[in-house]
Amino acid sequence: MFGFLPLASGSKGNCLFVGSKSTRVLIDAGISCTTILQRLQEASIDPKTIQAILVTHEHSDHINGLPLLAHKLNIPVLANAETAKGIYAAFGERPKFKIFTTGETFQFGDLHVHPFSVPHDTLDPVAFTIQTEGIKLGICADLGHATSLIRKQLENCDYLYLEANHEPSMVHASSRPAMLKQRILGKTGHLSNAQCAELLISIFHSGLKHVHLAHLSSECNTQETAIKVVTEALRVNQLNVELTIAFQDKSSKAIHFN
Repeated sequence: MFGFLPLASGSKGNCLFVGSKSTRVLIDAGISCTTILQRLQEASIDPKTIQAILVTHEHSDHINGLPLLAHKLNIPVLANAETAKGIYAAFGERPKFKIFTTGETFQFGDLHVHPFSVPHDTLDPVAFTIQTEGIKLGICADLGHATSLIRKQLENCDYLYLEANHEPSMVHASSRPAMLKQRILGKTGHLSNAQCAELLISIFHSGLKHVHLAHLSSECNTQETAIKVVTEALRVNQLNVELTIAFQDKSSKAIHFN
């Protein structure tokens, strides 16, 4: 598959597939190895063709299936040094790491990958832009607010995977502990639907083809609410782009680059 496919998105686990004409990688492996392999096969992607796993940060919903999957497929794990330390601390074992430097573009196969910093409560969390064949994909979730760096890096993307985690009123009304509510709503937590819309509007351009709304909270958001809030904000600004949800319990809309 020459394209992009979210295999799982949310607090119960995250995993994304990106494929070019000659390179196939996963981003994060936060669901079980068995489920990842199953969803790849359902999408007619041979797991044996996956060449690496890129990791955004070391929270469990991004690395739960990582050690077994990397071992089973005998592939390297690409992460920055701090995230690699966090993975080792979590599992007590070292996959075959290839270390990248946050803020520096690197090439893996024919993918040009740029990892950039996001404000989240982990050691050195990153988002990615990935470019191949003149196509630019932006993958940006798990961030408490949109910095000027983030806006700059996400300029001119053809496709976006963008966090719309929660509706603040639903967070306040939930039964979650006060400290957790504060974390979610804080500067190093997660983007709300309105914050997602604001970021999207600030980087919108006529070449943007599709946006996955990602990492939706199962308790403090709904698919309908996320779509409604973002669509309405776009409409007010006389903007329009295809929006779909990145699902937790199944693969999402596949994006074919060709």
